[in-house]
Amino acid sequence: MSLLSSPTTATTSPDARLVQLNSWLDTLGLVRVDSRRPASSDASFRRYFRLDVLPELQDKLGATLIAMDAPPERENVPAFIHVAGLLLEAGVNVPAIVARDVPNGFLLLSDLGTTTYLARLDSDNAAFMYSDAVDALIKFQLTSQPGVLPDFDRAFVMREMNLFPEWFVGKHLGVTLSAAQQAQLDAVFEAIASNVLAQQQVFMHRDYHSRNLMFMDQNNPGVLDFQDAVYGPVTYDLGSLLRDAYIQWDEEIVLDWVVRYWQRAKQVGLPVNPDIDAFYRDFEFMALQRHLKILGIFCRLNYRDGKAIYMGDLPTVMDYVRKTANRYTALKPLVRLLDELEEKAPQVGYTF
Repeated sequence: MSLLSSPTTATTSPDARLVQLNSWLDTLGLVRVDSRRPASSDASFRRYFRLDVLPELQDKLGATLIAMDAPPERENVPAFIHVAGLLLEAGVNVPAIVARDVPNGFLLLSDLGTTTYLARLDSDNAAFMYSDAVDALIKFQLTSQPGVLPDFDRAFVMREMNLFPEWFVGKHLGVTLSAAQQAQLDAVFEAIASNVLAQQQVFMHRDYHSRNLMFMDQNNPGVLDFQDAVYGPVTYDLGSLLRDAYIQWDEEIVLDWVVRYWQRAKQVGLPVNPDIDAFYRDFEFMALQRHLKILGIFCRLNYRDGKAIYMGDLPTVMDYVRKTANRYTALKPLVRLLDELEEKAPQVGYTF
């Protein structure tokens, strides 16, 4: 999720939840309800709206606030509140919770603005912006302790990767894997799972990338979309940040940023692999696990949820997958499988 700039016109044709949200906001007496306008494009069932704060309260609350509509049968508002507290305690800049109606799935949040990392990043500012993002990530990781967040365990890892054969291969390509192909894929999944589950564990944001980081003049970055945080491999969020599905950098530059994270992490006592080559391998295996999941999720968003915008990012993610798999013997069967699938790609108008 990203809080993006949006039209200033109010949403039309209010649905039942919007009527309920408006009623709740009215009772608070903090914002002009008639100023409500969309504030994000989100892959989940959550919706966000930007509202103008009453003039007499702007010195205290700022000019605008963000209302979150998270249907409780589909979204976990208590988890959002819990993780927001953890990040805040770690010194990370997250939206403040101004008001809450947890049973109905409504929150009123401070506004971190409209400038995402994705909108601002370029070759001139990337070094300092990623440095700030790594600093915030390390703050969060340093507060890690087991039992506070759900575990990113083997079942979790495999469930995510299995989105790839289900939604990318099966639904998008329309292919049913043969027994031999399934065995190839199973072996690759096992190699990935063995690596990532052997890594040291820390708090994981799980979606720490350019659309969920807001550029801030002070205490940069602002961090969003953290409600799915878990306790898992130390390289996960770094892979999400530097092998971003929405913006791609030269591999030499990414390697330099990984080394810089590794050096800083070691200095402050984070449990990273003491050997940089082994750490980079861990980083690559972890990023690959995430990219296989993303290929499945983007297709699911398109075919199940009618959100076709993510399909344009499939080639970037597939490029990551192929390059990483080509570098490791245990992963090369995935490249061979992709080559076989590519023969069928013209049937769906997709090449990789």
